[in-house]
Parts: sequence; structure tokens; C-alpha cells
Amino acid sequence: MTTPVPGSTAVLLIHGLGGTSYDLGVLQKALRNAGAVAHAPTLPGHGTRPEDLLTTHAEAWLDALTQTYNQLLTEHEIVHIAGMCMGALLALVLAHRVRHGVDRPQDRLALLATPIHIDGWSTPWYRELRHAVYRIPGMAARMRVEEDEPFGIKNPLLRRIIKAKLARGDSFHYPWVPLTCIREVDRLRVKAHAAMHAITCETLVIHAREDELTSLRSAETLQAALPRARTVVLENSYHMICVDNDRDQVAAELLGFFGFDPAAARRKGPAAAD
Repeated sequence: MTTPVPGSTAVLLIHGLGGTSYDLGVLQKALRNAGAVAHAPTLPGHGTRPEDLLTTHAEAWLDALTQTYNQLLTEHEIVHIAGMCMGALLALVLAHRVRHGVDRPQDRLALLATPIHIDGWSTPWYRELRHAVYRIPGMAARMRVEEDEPFGIKNPLLRRIIKAKLARGDSFHYPWVPLTCIREVDRLRVKAHAAMHAITCETLVIHAREDELTSLRSAETLQAALPRARTVVLENSYHMICVDNDRDQVAAELLGFFGFDPAAARRKGPAAAD
């Protein structure tokens, strides 16, 4: 039986729908600079081609994360969870499933740009019609949700870079996802609503005021439901807060919350090299 290394801290980082660890921006480097062990597994159906998501369900993501989480528990004295976008929904549901922070009160949870409500300023007025499409056999599998401007990015230079990378077909993020996956996100939203009232660990909620996918109402819902939550509102980013203008603030807030020196978010070194 493996004995956890005394004093060691691991952070399970969970990326968003259609993404990879690139969704997490500078977080992995900042955590490693600070002395943590950062784990950012690629979720099932991701990192290959969008079609692989057609037969992938939320349960597969949760099962894979549960396995990784339990392995980390055997190796590290402290294990934190942090998720971005859909990854934040998964983090919340995972925390409930594994009783995160109940038997190990030092373990904490960070929820970044959590889409409890899909009601941001760029979402179309007909967004709720997707629930009707879900009921038409085979239709959701044939429909694509394309990545489009502003790509969750407020910074114009970064936005142009993301647009060019998507056009080239770079593997950092899918250019589209099937509507079936949006249905899985909606299922996770229901699970997260049910789970949040049972979460007792210390929780950090970070959300951008101008998030185009999910409004500040999501952060307010989490703050009201989670008994030990603290919310940070960002003023200069859209949805992809780990790579947008406020990325250094996000990293510093996360490091401080997890008990590390926030200055490591800006510290340069081999682990922080691009």
C-alpha cells in the first residue's frame, strides 16, 4: 500500500468541453513553480477528433476523474480539485461523489467560470430550444456547435491567435462539438445543482463579470449554495479566464487559496517556460 508523501500537495486540474490542458493556461506552470504536483488529465473523447465525443457521456468523464483522484489520495498528503468551465461542473460533482474535504478537511475546491446557468451575453435567444432538439431521435448527434468569435477571449491579440490555431486544426481545442455533448453538459448542470448544497469544503469561485457564456448569476448561485465559498469577480476577461487578460490574477488567487505563495504565478523559471 502506497503511503502519501508527508507535506506533498497535488492539484487535480479539469479542463473544459472540447478542450485540453491548454484551457488551464498558466495554472499548471504556476502550481509547479510553487511546489505542487499538478495533474491535468485529458478527458475521454478529447484530444483526438470531435467525432469521438459522439459516444462519450458524462459518466465516463466522472469515472476517469474518480480513478485519478483516488490515486492521488494514495500519493499525496493534500489533494485539491480545480475545474474550468465544464471542468468546474465535473469538479463539483466529483467533490460530492468522493466526499472531498469531509475526511480530509485540508483539501479544497476551486470552481472557475462555472456554467451553472448558460445565459451569457453572446448566447443566442433561442438557446433553450436545444432541449426540444434533444428529444428528436438522432438529431443532436447530427448537429454541430461551432467555436466562434469571441472564443471566450477579450484580449484581441490572443483572440487572433486562437482563431488562427483553430483554422489550422491544432489539437489544443476542437473547432466544434456535437450537440450531444451540450446535452451532457446540461446533465452535469443538473447534477451540480443537486450536489452543491452538500459540499462542505472550502471553495473558491472565480468568474468574469463579462463572461459571454455564463453570466455572473452562476457565481452568485454558487456563493449562495456553498457554505464555505469565497467569490472573486474578474473585470477584464471573457469566459476563458485562465488564458485571458486576468490570467495572472486567476493563478495568484488559486495559489493563495491552496496555501502557496501567490508570487509564484509570475515567477519565471524552467517550469514556466513556454
